[in-house]
Amino acid sequence: MVAKIFIDGEAGTTGLQIRDRLAGRRDLELLSIPADRRKDISARAELLNAADVAILCLPDDAARESVSLITNSTTRVIDASTAFRTDPEWAYGFAEMDKDQADVIANARFVTNPGCWPQGLIAGLRPLVEARLVPADYPISYHGVSGYTGGGKQMIAEYEGAATPSQYMPYALTFVHKHLPEMAFYARLNRTPLFEPVVGNFAQGMTTTVPLHLDLLAEIPTGRDLHAALADYYAAIPDSFVQVAPFDPAQTKSAGLDPQVHNGTNTMTLHVFANDDRQQAVIAAVYDNLGKGASGAAVQNLNLMLGVDVAMGLAA
Repeated sequence: MVAKIFIDGEAGTTGLQIRDRLAGRRDLELLSIPADRRKDISARAELLNAADVAILCLPDDAARESVSLITNSTTRVIDASTAFRTDPEWAYGFAEMDKDQADVIANARFVTNPGCWPQGLIAGLRPLVEARLVPADYPISYHGVSGYTGGGKQMIAEYEGAATPSQYMPYALTFVHKHLPEMAFYARLNRTPLFEPVVGNFAQGMTTTVPLHLDLLAEIPTGRDLHAALADYYAAIPDSFVQVAPFDPAQTKSAGLDPQVHNGTNTMTLHVFANDDRQQAVIAAVYDNLGKGASGAAVQNLNLMLGVDVAMGLAA
């Protein structure tokens, strides 16, 4: 059976990326709204209710409006906004977050697509918290650099139109960010992380890092302990797009940390760097902010919901 898919907000960065990944699939019929009717509520409502799955690529308030326009009991929803990220009635769309999460997504009517920034933190920390190697109240600092496409059309225009765009620009320096509740909730932290994001002068891709002062812990894990916990965790998850790089305690740098190394794919690679003598470690994650960080994750979730090959339309 051909599934009808409506991307509400298909003209935005995430929507366009999703449409590109779905183009040419014979198991789908893409419903589209004329450009001059995108703000017509009745036209949107008609397509939302005609779809088997609606994918919302909208600001938070518009996403809530779209959900309210669905009057049937059959249309399933993937929402890429932050409107429902910690809502218990919505399944969180990070399939590798837990060994059962893919099944939760597959059986859900409402799926909230994860943010790009939270996935690196959750992927690196949740397994360590569950293994009791890092306590839930540990004072987490979270850093990273992302391509400017993560800021949407306005930021893209600013960077691509500037004669000398900023090469490295920290932001959110009030330390209040819309992703913080999502990070703490799904990483199973009971203390809000200190988050310092950075925009780099490249279109897409991202690298995130979580530094750990292991001497603050009652029981001090080694770098190999941290690596083994992550490797075992993701080895137990079927069809995982998250991989763990080999551990090398003597490694001083890695080309694998290039934020653009996984561009165009749905892959995330976790790295563990540690100095046991100094009792310090860093957990790094590398992935495409438009792939696994947004549109790729949405397509992965769609595949799970439709019961088709989870990798369909996704490069690894």
